Amino acid sequence: MENDEVMLTVRITAAERALLRRLAQGHRSDVSEVVADGLLDVLPTLHCTPDAHRLVAALTTPAPCAQLVWLPGELADLLEPATARIAQTTGVRLGSSCVMLGAAVRLWLGQDPQLLADHLSTMHAGRPAALVAA
Repeated sequence: MENDEVMLTVRITAAERALLRRLAQGHRSDVSEVVADGLLDVLPTLHCTPDAHRLVAALTTPAPCAQLVWLPGELADLLEPATARIAQTTGVRLGSSCVMLGAAVRLWLGQDPQLLADHLSTMHAGRPAALVAA
């Protein structure tokens, strides 16, 4: 753990938690790194109204599991402006950075699992993209 990292809680479903773990294992990293990569993939798209509404829709399914993650401080700092952008675009206030992070992770995990593994491989060229079987 580095000093400039922030611990946040992400609310996700059991299936989403299992997928995160499989992605981390297949990518030879930890869940926090995968969450950070997913956030980097999703945040730039949130200026588009359809993606902002999809992010809010990702919160409609109950998320009974809590997953602690560590994010670089600079990345965690982007959650507050993203939350404000979602509120401005959709009229829905998410309430906290943790809720924003959970919604972003759930939106990102809603994609095809192999596509997610491929994106992780592209983001970290040289690491093989493997999705460990369920």
